[in-house]
Amino acid sequence: MEAGSAAAEPVVAAPVAPGADVTAEIIRLVDVSKVYGSGDATVHAVDNVSLAVNEGDFLAVMGPSGSGKSTLMHILGCLDVPTSGEYRFAGEDVSRMNERELASIRNRRIGFVFQQFHLLSSMSAWRNVELPLLYRAARDRKQMALNALAQVDLTSRVQHRPNQLSGGQQQRVAIARALVTDPTMILADEPTGNLDSRASREVLEILTGLNKSGHTIVLITHDPNVAGVAERVVEMADGRLRDRVAA
Repeated sequence: MEAGSAAAEPVVAAPVAPGADVTAEIIRLVDVSKVYGSGDATVHAVDNVSLAVNEGDFLAVMGPSGSGKSTLMHILGCLDVPTSGEYRFAGEDVSRMNERELASIRNRRIGFVFQQFHLLSSMSAWRNVELPLLYRAARDRKQMALNALAQVDLTSRVQHRPNQLSGGQQQRVAIARALVTDPTMILADEPTGNLDSRASREVLEILTGLNKSGHTIVLITHDPNVAGVAERVVEMADGRLRDRVAA
């Protein structure tokens, strides 16, 4: 982190008053740490992080490679659990859930968008979007997939396979796949990392539009220009979070 930001106050989760309504709080981290190794080889990938994200927020977590943001993303996405501290997702304590319970949260309540599109080359766009619905007894799966593709302006490409789509279009299919389960939160990890500037702008405009329509979005990035589309930006360095200080 630059020297000029050293005096910034650390990010903290606001205390909750007894009896307060916390139903709108999607993420609450309290003193969360993730530690690897032991002794001289101990690494604090996430170090005593506290953070609150409410329903409808658009938060960007920004930091360079090695800052701990990817480890934090894995914790937020219920892909990993903290070594210590508390993580509540929509009021549920996920920090102590078993793998089956975490898998249910991931499939039903979090929509993932990654730098790599992770589309199946043999399937059409709508079939790729439909995939998360196969893990639940959802009716009208095709219509749900088509509706999600319409939200990312790909109605005319629903039958196209990934090799018939541009990089930006493939990422939009991935966003539609994240939307199709109507998740509590969209977690986007470097979503523009493999895109040119035009496609990046289109993807960020879609994410911004989704947030304006009420979706809660957490965006992980190393790029301050990408982070700038979010309503709030926090910076990560050496496993710790700080609110971004305006230049």
